[in-house]
Amino acid sequence: MTKLIPIERIASKIYLIRGIKVMLDRDLAKLYCVETKALKQAVRRNIDRFPDDFIFELNKDEFNNLRSQIVTSSWGGARYFPMAFTEQGVAMLSSVLKSNRAIQVNIYPVK
Repeated sequence: MTKLIPIERIASKIYLIRGIKVMLDRDLAKLYCVETKALKQAVRRNIDRFPDDFIFELNKDEFNNLRSQIVTSSWGGARYFPMAFTEQGVAMLSSVLKSNRAIQVNIYPVK
């Protein structure tokens, strides 16, 4: 079985945006051991599983505000604004990704 991720590592990647606790696509990609591009592609292929209260794209102001808060950021020249996933969106994401980590995350609550 894949090692569980320490709760502190996950908690440090939760942000409050629009008054909602969310995780960003790039952080989730790292946690699920997939590329951000693959994560976004999986979401686009299954967009009917992600209603607006599961996922939203940050706007320019939200992105700039978040980027200014993250001192050790490696945002570089991001061409697209990040997707933000609510708790329900994160749960749904684990069911559409194909990585071993995502499969384990999906199985773990059932056991």
